[in-house]
Amino acid sequence: MNHKESYASAGPGLLIAGTDTDVGKTTVAVAIVRSLVAGGLRVGVYKPVATGIISSDQVSDASALLSASKRKEVLERVCPQSFGAPLSPQRAAEAEGKQIDETLLRSGINVWRTSSDVVIVEGAGGLFSPLAKNTLVSDLARDFGYAIVLVDRDRLGCVGRTLGMIIAARSVGLDVAAVILSRVDESPDQSTSTNATDLAQRLGSIPIAVLEYGKLREHPVLDWQEIARCNPSCMK
Repeated sequence: MNHKESYASAGPGLLIAGTDTDVGKTTVAVAIVRSLVAGGLRVGVYKPVATGIISSDQVSDASALLSASKRKEVLERVCPQSFGAPLSPQRAAEAEGKQIDETLLRSGINVWRTSSDVVIVEGAGGLFSPLAKNTLVSDLARDFGYAIVLVDRDRLGCVGRTLGMIIAARSVGLDVAAVILSRVDESPDQSTSTNATDLAQRLGSIPIAVLEYGKLREHPVLDWQEIARCNPSCMK
């Protein structure tokens, strides 16, 4: 299905994707947004679809992104499609007798692209997770023209899993701009002392950082404006 006319032309931005669900994507996205805002940029934040949203006052990924951006926008512009069941978006929509609006998945970003210096998009689930019948997270990244910030759990096995995901991303024409290892376990395993180093030896020019207990400890220091391809001339 061709949706290429459904969204505004590409500008600076990144799509935050995981190797799986619950790997720390929102915390990473919020840290990146805060860094860009601190640099004086107007940052757009977009979560195309969310599930597991039970009530309107629930603290959600979208509300965390909006708060970090310091933008005065309604939450529905951050996440225009949300569903209650903790399932994949397509299945969560079906549970409510609804369908995912695949055009809106793409066009919902327009309000941010036309009013922002840079846009940070948070995906749902993993990079190749289905959002709708004809749309994977990777499809949105390609359609938006954004490079990927890949987030994985910092634990035994993450080196091979992350390298495999990078190979898969490149096979569909996506650029991986940075890798974040997220320590989501209260008691990390022994591999966390070497995972970042082992990955760095194999990633070439791709920068890598470690997210430890909700705080982005950069390894090495990452320039998010540069990674998002945002230079002073992009500031409106």
